[in-house]
Amino acid sequence: MPAQELAQSGEPRGNAAAGRTVQSLERAFAILEAIAGSDQPLSLAELSRATGLHTSTAFHLIKTLIAARLHSSGGHETLPDRAAPVHAGGRRSTEIELVNLATPHLKRLADETGETAHLAVRADTGIAVIAKVEARSSIRTSERLGIIRPAHCTAIGKVLLADLPDDELEAYLRTGTFTAFTPKTITDPALIREEIKRIAATGTAYDDAEFSQELRCIAAPVRNYMRQTVAALGISSPVWRVTLRDMSRLSARVVAIAADLSRDLGFKAPAQKPRIARPTQQGALVRPLDPA
Repeated sequence: MPAQELAQSGEPRGNAAAGRTVQSLERAFAILEAIAGSDQPLSLAELSRATGLHTSTAFHLIKTLIAARLHSSGGHETLPDRAAPVHAGGRRSTEIELVNLATPHLKRLADETGETAHLAVRADTGIAVIAKVEARSSIRTSERLGIIRPAHCTAIGKVLLADLPDDELEAYLRTGTFTAFTPKTITDPALIREEIKRIAATGTAYDDAEFSQELRCIAAPVRNYMRQTVAALGISSPVWRVTLRDMSRLSARVVAIAADLSRDLGFKAPAQKPRIARPTQQGALVRPLDPA
C-alpha cells in the first residue's frame, strides 16, 4: 500500500505498525503451519494440541479458512482439506463439509422430534459436538460446539466407541478414566464393555441422565461408503419432557435420519432391518425392537 494511502487508512506507520498484530491472523497462520508441517491428516483435537488453541477456536478458524477458499490448484489436496478428514462419498472431506451435509438432516430431526439435534465426532478419548440445531421448544438444552465431552456416559460418545476395533476398545477400557457425573453414570469397565457391545449390535445408544441429571439422549451412527462410523447423530431433551417410553419411540426417527445422512455419504446398508434397543431405568438395554 502506498504511503499516502496508508496514512489515509488510519493504520499506524513505522515501528508502531510493526509492534501491532492481529490475534485471529496469528492463530490462522498457526493452524496453516501445523497443517503444512504434518505429513498426515490432522483431527480437530490434534490440531488444537499442535497450536495450543481451544478446540472451538480452532474449529471456527478452520471454517473461516475454508469459506475463504484457500484451495491449491491442480486438483491437489488443499491445506484445509488435510485438517480433520472425513471420507464422504468416495472423496476426502473435512468436518466442515460433513456439517454442511448434515445440517438439513439435523433440522429435519429437530423438527420431527421437537428436540435439540446434534452431530459429534471423536476427539482424543472423548467426543466433540460439531453441529447442532435447537429444538422448537422454548426450553432448550445447552451445548457449546467444540467442547470435549466424555464418551463413556453420552449417547453420541457410546455410538462412536461402538465402532472401535476390539483392541482399541480394550485399550480405552484399560487406560480410561471413567468419571461418575451422576448416580446413573456407568464407571465399571466391564459394564461399559457390555453396553458398547449392545450398541454395536443394535445401532442405537441411550444416555438416561448419565452425563447430566437433567437430560436424556439418543444417538445412532453415521457411516460412510467404507462402512466406517464417521460421526454420531442424536437428540437430547430434558428428562421431564421425554420419558423412557418416549425414547423408544423417538429412536426410530434418530436411526432413520442417521441412515439418510449415511446414504448421502455413500453408505449402503445391509439387507436386514436395523434393530432398536429399549432403555431401562438403569440405562441398561433389554430386548431389541423393530423400528416403527
